[in-house]
Amino acid sequence: MSQPFELPRFYMPYPARLNPHLESARAHSKAWAREMQMVEGSGIWDETDFDSHDYALLCAYTHPEASAAELALVTDWYVWVFFFDDHFLDVFKRTGDTVGAKAYLDRLPDFMPVRPEDGFPEATNQVEAGLADLWARTVPVMSEGWRRRFKESTRHLLEESLWELANINEGRISNPVEYIEMRRKVGGAPWSANLVEHAVGAEVPAAIAATRPMRVLKDTFSDAVHLRNDLFSYQRETESEGELANAVLVLEKFLDCDTQQAADSVNELLTSRLQQFEHTALTEVGPLLREHGLGLAATADVLAYVKGLQDWQSGGHEWHMRSSRYMNGASATDAANAPGAASAAENVLSGPSGLGTSAARLVDSLVDSVPGRLRRYSHVPFQRVGPLPHPDFVMPYPLRLSPHLEANRRHNLEWSRRTGILDAVPGVPGSGLWDESELKDYDLPLCSAGIHPDAAPEQLELTTDWLTWGTYADDYYPALFGRMPGMDTAWASHRRLLALMPLDLSPTPPALGPLERGLADLWPRTAAGMDVTERRAFRAGVEAMLESWLWELSNHKQNRVPDPVDYIEMRRQTFGSDLTKSLSRIGHGNTVPPEIYAARPVVAMENAAMDYACLMNDVFSYQKEVEFEGEFHNSVVVVRNFFDCGVTEALGIVADLLNSRMREFQHIVGVQLPAFYEDFGVDDAARKTLNGYAEDLKNWMSGILNWHDGCRRYREEDLLRHSSPALPVGAPGGLGTSATRLAELLRTAGGVRAGV
Repeated sequence: MSQPFELPRFYMPYPARLNPHLESARAHSKAWAREMQMVEGSGIWDETDFDSHDYALLCAYTHPEASAAELALVTDWYVWVFFFDDHFLDVFKRTGDTVGAKAYLDRLPDFMPVRPEDGFPEATNQVEAGLADLWARTVPVMSEGWRRRFKESTRHLLEESLWELANINEGRISNPVEYIEMRRKVGGAPWSANLVEHAVGAEVPAAIAATRPMRVLKDTFSDAVHLRNDLFSYQRETESEGELANAVLVLEKFLDCDTQQAADSVNELLTSRLQQFEHTALTEVGPLLREHGLGLAATADVLAYVKGLQDWQSGGHEWHMRSSRYMNGASATDAANAPGAASAAENVLSGPSGLGTSAARLVDSLVDSVPGRLRRYSHVPFQRVGPLPHPDFVMPYPLRLSPHLEANRRHNLEWSRRTGILDAVPGVPGSGLWDESELKDYDLPLCSAGIHPDAAPEQLELTTDWLTWGTYADDYYPALFGRMPGMDTAWASHRRLLALMPLDLSPTPPALGPLERGLADLWPRTAAGMDVTERRAFRAGVEAMLESWLWELSNHKQNRVPDPVDYIEMRRQTFGSDLTKSLSRIGHGNTVPPEIYAARPVVAMENAAMDYACLMNDVFSYQKEVEFEGEFHNSVVVVRNFFDCGVTEALGIVADLLNSRMREFQHIVGVQLPAFYEDFGVDDAARKTLNGYAEDLKNWMSGILNWHDGCRRYREEDLLRHSSPALPVGAPGGLGTSATRLAELLRTAGGVRAGV
C-alpha cells in the first residue's frame, strides 16, 4: 500500500539515546501483558502485534537514564495506555456505542485512588486490572499533589475518548484550535509529562506547577508529541480506523489543500511548538525560579524535568521511525527482528542512518528551521498597511441593546474624569494618553450595552468601567513600558496593581496614577458582593490579563512574533476574556458546581466564544496596531509570519478560523451541552444557569461585533485624528518623559510588595 504523503524532514535538535536496560524491559513488559491477559485471547493483540509495536523500545528511547526497575514500570504504563486505545477503538469506536463507552469510562477513576490504602474495586476487564496494578506500584513514592495531577491527566486521557467517538458518529472534523486543545487531553502527552517526573525522580514544585512557564512547557511538549504522532499515524487512522482526530486531516480540510501540503504545515507547526518549548525553557524558567525563591534542590528537579521532556521528544521520534504501528516505511519484520537497528524509514529522509546516528542529522534539522526562526524575529514595525477589508463575520445571534445606554455614557465620562484617565496632569505617569473626544469615539458604553443588555444600571456601569479601564490599560502598557529597555518597572507596576486587589478587602497602598486609581475604585465595587471563592476566581482573571500584557511587552523587547498556538491561547487573556467571563458569571451563585464549569463542553463553549471575539478584533484593529502602534500581536500578522504568505491569504485563514469557532459554538450549544446534561445528570437549576450563560455569551459576541462596527477607534480617518508621532526610547518629552517619571515614582513610592 502506497503512502499518502512523503514524511517531511523533522526538526530534532536533541540526539536520541537508548536505555541500556531495553532487553530486560522487553521481557518484563511481555510477561506483565500476558499476566493482565492483554496478549493472546484478548481479541485485541496477539504476540506478533505486541512484539512489532515494541513499547519497551519506545520507553528505552524516551527515558534513556531510567533504572531497570523504573523502565519496567514506565513500559508497563505504555503497554496499558496503548492497549486501552486499541481496546476502546475495537469495542466502542467501531460500534459507535456511546452509552457503553460512558459506563466503561465511569468506572476507571475508582482505580486511581489518591490514597492507595483506600483500595480498588474488583476489575472486570484487562484495562481495569492493569490500571489497578500500575497505580498501586506507582503513586506511593509521589506526593499527594502529584497524585492528583496524574489522576486528572489520566482521567482526561480516558474520558475525552468520548469526544473522538462523538465526532466519528457525527462525521465531524474539528477546527484547528479545537483540535489542538482536545488532542492534549485525549492524546495523553500531559499524562506522559507527569510520568517523566516519576521516571527522573524529580517532582515539579507545587509552588510553580500551575504557572505559565510550566504550563507552556507541558503544552508545547504535548503538542509536539501529538503532531509528530499524527504525521506517522495518518495512514493507519484514516484508512484502517475511520479516525477523524488527526492534525493532517484537520488542516487538509480547513486549508482546503492536498495531503502533502497539510502534512508539511503540520510539520511546520510541530517545529514551531518545539522552538516555543526551547524559548520558554531558556528565557522564562530561570526568572520563574528566582521569583519564587526556589533553592538548589528544587531548581535541580525542574531542570531534570525539562531535560526529561527533551529526551522524550527525541526518543519518541526514533521509536516512530521503527515501530510497525505507523507509516514509516519499515516492515513488521524489520521492527520485530531488529528494533534497535536502522529501518527503511530512515531512507525516507536524507542523511545517515542507523542506531546512534540521530545526532548526525541535527545539522540538517537545524539548518532547515532557520528561515522560520528568522522570520519570527524580523518583524518591521510601523509598516504602511492601510485599511484591511472586512470579511463576512458569521453572526447568527441578534443584537440586543440595554435601554440604559445614554445614562451609562454620561456615567462613563464622569468616572473617567474622576479617575484621571482624561487629565494631563504634570508629573503623573500616563496622563494625557486619552482625551474626552477619544473616550467618546471609543464608546465603551456601546459595548457594555450589547454584551449585558439586561443588566441593571449599576451593573452596566460596573461593566463599562471595567471595559474602559482594561482598554486604557491595554493602550497604557506599550506606550509607557514599551519604551523602556527592561521589564523591571513594568513588573513593579504589576505588583502594585495586584496589591490593590486584596481578597479580604483590607486597606491598600495609595494609588499613584489613573491606572491604579481606576483599579482601586473597581475592585471593592466588584468584590464586595462576592464570597472568597468568587473573589479569588475574579482576581485570577484580572491577574491573567495583567500578566498577558507583560508577555506582550517581553515579546516586543525581543522583537519576537509569537508562535500561533501560544498567540491564540494568550490572546484570550490580552483581550480580557477571563475578566468579562467572570463578570458574566456574577449572580450565578452556587447553582453550578465548579466541576461543571470545568467540564469540557462548558470550557469549549467559552473558548470558542472568546476566540471568535479576539480574532474579530484583530481584523478590525489590524491597521491601528501594525501601522500606527508598531504592534505585531495580531492574528493576521502571526498567520502571515507562520505561513510566510501575503495579507490576503492570512486574512482568509483568520476569517475561516473565527467563523469556524462560531460554528463550533453553535454545535456545542445545540448538541454537546444537551448531551452533557443527560450524560452527567445535571440538575434543572444548573441547566437553567448554564443555558442562561450560553445566552450571555451570545450577547457578548453580538455586542462586541456591534461595538466594533459602531465605535470610532479603528477607522483610518479616526486613527489619523487620534495619532501622535512615535517617540524614540529616551526622548526628553511626552510619553517617554512620563515613563521616566513613572520609573522614579515606583522606585520611591511606599507599598511596593515584591511577590504579591
